[in-house]
Amino acid sequence: MIEERYELALDRIRLMQTEDTVGEPYRDYFKKMAEFVLMLDELRTELLDGRYQKLELDELRKWNRRLYQDVLPVPGQYEKSYANPDYACKMLGKESGQILGMLYAELRGAVVYVFEGKTEYLAILYELLIEVYNQFEEEPDPKAVRDTFYWYASDYCDVFLADRIREQVLPEESFATDLIMNSDLTDLRYLYQFGEYISENEWKTAEHLNSLPEETIRKMADVYTEGYRIGFVNTGKDLSKKSVVNIRYILGFERVVKKAIENFEKMGLKPVIYRAAVSVLTKRQHIKIGYYGAVANKQYEYDHKDDQALFMDKKYLERKLEVMQTTYEHHKKEAAGFAGPACIDMFGEEPFEPEAKETVAKLSKSQEEMILQYDSRQSQMVNQYIKGEERSFTIIAYPVPEIGEKYEEIFDEIIRINTLDAKLYEKVQQTLIDALDQGEYVHILGTNGNRTDLNVQLHPLNDPKKETIFENCVADVNIPVGEVFTSPVLEGTNGVLHVSKVYLNELQYRDLEITFSNGMVSEYNCANFERELENKAYIHDNVLYKHPTLPLGEFAIGTNTTAYVTAKKYGIEDKMPILIAEKMGPHFAVGDTCYSWCEDIKVYNPNGKEIIARDNSVSIRRKEDVSKAYFHCHTDITIPYEELGSITVITKDKKEITLLENGKFVLPGTEILNEPLKNSNK
Repeated sequence: MIEERYELALDRIRLMQTEDTVGEPYRDYFKKMAEFVLMLDELRTELLDGRYQKLELDELRKWNRRLYQDVLPVPGQYEKSYANPDYACKMLGKESGQILGMLYAELRGAVVYVFEGKTEYLAILYELLIEVYNQFEEEPDPKAVRDTFYWYASDYCDVFLADRIREQVLPEESFATDLIMNSDLTDLRYLYQFGEYISENEWKTAEHLNSLPEETIRKMADVYTEGYRIGFVNTGKDLSKKSVVNIRYILGFERVVKKAIENFEKMGLKPVIYRAAVSVLTKRQHIKIGYYGAVANKQYEYDHKDDQALFMDKKYLERKLEVMQTTYEHHKKEAAGFAGPACIDMFGEEPFEPEAKETVAKLSKSQEEMILQYDSRQSQMVNQYIKGEERSFTIIAYPVPEIGEKYEEIFDEIIRINTLDAKLYEKVQQTLIDALDQGEYVHILGTNGNRTDLNVQLHPLNDPKKETIFENCVADVNIPVGEVFTSPVLEGTNGVLHVSKVYLNELQYRDLEITFSNGMVSEYNCANFERELENKAYIHDNVLYKHPTLPLGEFAIGTNTTAYVTAKKYGIEDKMPILIAEKMGPHFAVGDTCYSWCEDIKVYNPNGKEIIARDNSVSIRRKEDVSKAYFHCHTDITIPYEELGSITVITKDKKEITLLENGKFVLPGTEILNEPLKNSNK
């Protein structure tokens, strides 16, 4: 029946190329859409009869380029693509341009559906195209077209969204796992079987990993999976109750992932490896959650991050929550077995600064409020079926070839950083914690143009012999080693946080400045755009995630000077992922605490002391109204050592204990952390 729907839709779309029932200026758009769909049918035919799988490398590359060429950021491509809101609105008018641009972006998802053999998805999308086309055969009514998209999203929620949840908890539905485990990973043609865009980064990463000895691959996989296991041990969670682990990574790393799958299976965990969402029904703005290949064009992804603004309302969000509830309830046993994500991040791409466009879809204030409420209820629902106090995670990062000519050398350095002596750091970091535990607050001051001047209030200790304020982070869930962190007291936390350049959630910020009043964000700005309004909107959307304010959820001191020196040596400071960057200086997270959804679980440092600073005055609201306790975001912002004037602990009797001064550790017992810094100056 689905195959019949597919063929009927395809027959109708073929006619779009020849008939002229749609007038100008829309005719060219629909002809291009028809051309795109017929290209995908050609691909589908080759996949079904096995010809595609046997193609030579050059032919596979041509196919890959052909599938993504219309959005690539090369002259004459994206500028004149209907996927570009500027071009679509210029050619079709703003209202129709936005709607048809959204339809274009949604149809692009069909590329990966072809590879996964999701004929039902293809039929649904093609029927949507036909329905919109029919409306443009007469004078189009923009409201009627938006309604068509609304009912597509509402009606097919129980297909796209329900399947998305199933992919997250059911290992038997993993298209990627089958490819990884059953492919010859020495034949790099396998990369083109995923359906993702493949750039030199993915290709050369896989090539480099194939050049490494089995012992090195095993070591990389062991650090990753052992960190995951220890995360459960250190927080007193029972891993034996779990059956599924979610592996998230970027293509090219399959050799390590395959070894990791074997390691996880020894722990009793089967992998779920789901693709980053491609539909407006399931994705979260431009953020990639799941596995993916190269991002063909980050500006394209950013341009379409808020497409749902064109049709979203409260009733639609209620429909999504209803589908979620039904699906989780149906698979509650499998959901309870979900252990959490194990992530391999990649870094080294050129930092991306988006262009702010007037033509893109934008959420209204009421829609922003609806989404914040939806996110809150969604998180509560997920926590009901996948309990936060029972799950954990781990994350590790490696460079991509784009990082520079010395890629292989940098890669080896990162392997070394990811496997530093945790015991050595544990001892030195405990020295820092012993000093911090004496404090009433910590004063952080910038230098060399850095305008940071911030007091961070600390939790009081009732029993210093048994309690501590800071966690001694020794590379379990958060690899590499190298930080001590706490959830600050919000009341009394005041001042300015500034950093000259930082890369957050795949976006670059210049002269980012955030002011805190009693621990809450009160002012913010940056220097990315000429207009202050655009700078504030950029931070509001991508750091505050549309919340009017956020608390300071974490204060930490990074101790990994080895990572810092490596970044300076190769000139890659602005390319380091937050995972490593946060270990390269003090960092401050806006949003939820590190213990969100798990505040009531007792956590202990290696010395046996309980970390009591797990809550703040916002997260504690969960005891009365959980919807007011969490913000569903946590963004770390690091001050590099060269911009750090001092970090000083102020005790209750106003005694000052200096931990760092002019970017160097000066507290007795921590001087060894300066050794990499000294060596870098020779």
